[in-house]
Amino acid sequence: MIVLLNKPFRVLSQFTTDSDKQTLAAYIDIPEVYVAGRLDYDSEGLLVLTDDGKLQQRISNPKYGKSKGYWVQVEGVPQDSDLQSLRQGVRLKDGMTGPAGAELIDAPPVTERNPPIRERKQIPTSWLDLTISEGRNRQVRRMTAHIGYPTLRLIRYRVGDWTLAGLGVGEHRVLK
Repeated sequence: MIVLLNKPFRVLSQFTTDSDKQTLAAYIDIPEVYVAGRLDYDSEGLLVLTDDGKLQQRISNPKYGKSKGYWVQVEGVPQDSDLQSLRQGVRLKDGMTGPAGAELIDAPPVTERNPPIRERKQIPTSWLDLTISEGRNRQVRRMTAHIGYPTLRLIRYRVGDWTLAGLGVGEHRVLK
């Protein structure tokens, strides 16, 4: 079984916690499913869960090269040369990233976030469509910061062929 969830902002990608933070248990009541590839507490979007351990490994392990697509709202407006750096891979503290797909896009069809992103009057924001096949800790945020454009909002909209299409924030769909 595969479960697709549109994870809200400020929800842990796990079912239990010792903290007062909200978990997936508030959104999914399906026994024996596990997250295949996490999303940070402050990131939103597509989470894939499954009850199949081998499938979970193929989705989450970078050696299988499952591509993931993100809509990334950044502070400022990157130039094509900045995006070219992402396309070639950038050097982070834990080594070079693989090449990424990186395009400047119009604002995607997303709902307002609560609370909203911080905005500065003198600094515009823009959206990127970023595709990676790795999954290092906070990788997308570190990549955009590396080129000088901090991430303000991060939404994963695709994992492989699965997308957020038809899923409202906090909603899930079960695939057989």
